[in-house]
Amino acid sequence: MTEKMPEIFVDADACPVKPEILKVAERHGLRVTFVANSGLRPSRDPMVRNVIVSASFDAADDWIAENATASDIVVTADVPLAVRCVAKAALVTGPAGRIFDESNIGMASAMRDLGQHLRETGESKGYNPAFTQRDRSAFLETLDRLCRRALKSVA
Repeated sequence: MTEKMPEIFVDADACPVKPEILKVAERHGLRVTFVANSGLRPSRDPMVRNVIVSASFDAADDWIAENATASDIVVTADVPLAVRCVAKAALVTGPAGRIFDESNIGMASAMRDLGQHLRETGESKGYNPAFTQRDRSAFLETLDRLCRRALKSVA
């Protein structure tokens, strides 16, 4: 029985690391699927697929959660989507290189819920820190490591 090659699924709306994903995926020979609610730049690369879903709330997240499998890689800043993908044994990272896995997904989810509560009650403005070159570098390192792990899991 031949194992399915790992694939990289990207929650592409507002993803700041699309070029980095393509660079790392090409190096490892992995297919990339960008999933978004709105238009994406077309690619002639046969290893890149764009999926446009409806504009309904969480449609992109639902599509990724339904299609990602164990050993696939998911790139998302959305913690609820990360929770769903970790539960399916996918390898999950945020665009700043933060890995979400069984050891930290509960805390990440709790912190997200706390932050949402604080924003709703006016206790916090909820500003996200600016995306830095250090974040980009950490992401590249993390994605490369996850690609190697994913490929090793099907070897």
